[in-house]
Amino acid sequence: MISHSIEIRPVIPDDIPILFELIIALAEHEKLSHKVTGTYEQLHKSLFSSHPDAQAIIACINGVPTGFALYCFNFSVYLMKPGLYLEALFVKPEYRRQGVASKMFCYLAKMANDQGCGRLELSVLNGNESAIAFYKKQGATFLHDWRTCRLAGEALAAFSAN
Repeated sequence: MISHSIEIRPVIPDDIPILFELIIALAEHEKLSHKVTGTYEQLHKSLFSSHPDAQAIIACINGVPTGFALYCFNFSVYLMKPGLYLEALFVKPEYRRQGVASKMFCYLAKMANDQGCGRLELSVLNGNESAIAFYKKQGATFLHDWRTCRLAGEALAAFSAN
């Protein structure tokens, strides 16, 4: 087995080009490249404005960027506590099965726990069997009585004009 050191750390402004490339790689992996409409500048603003919309971590093996996770905080009306919502977690295919995803997920779980969050939530594509198995192995449960609803793009614009 090859010896390697996995480092997980918050993204800094200088990481934006790398993070953007990793997001593109995620979209390609999920065959959703056509959905990427955001820009490098928007990503930078969303992560580093005075009121950031999201936060991100990056994973490196021996200094080489191998994956990322992007997340934000939400709130549970029933728990009366914040929650951490994991928007995306991705590891480049050639670095999978080396503990990178587990280490990032653990980093986020610790952060959520340390910040008093009542839960860590995420969504996963129905057909992504390897991701589903990964999250189950980490102890996640799947909520079968809840459905994700989304109002976006033209529908959002049209409804907001009413």
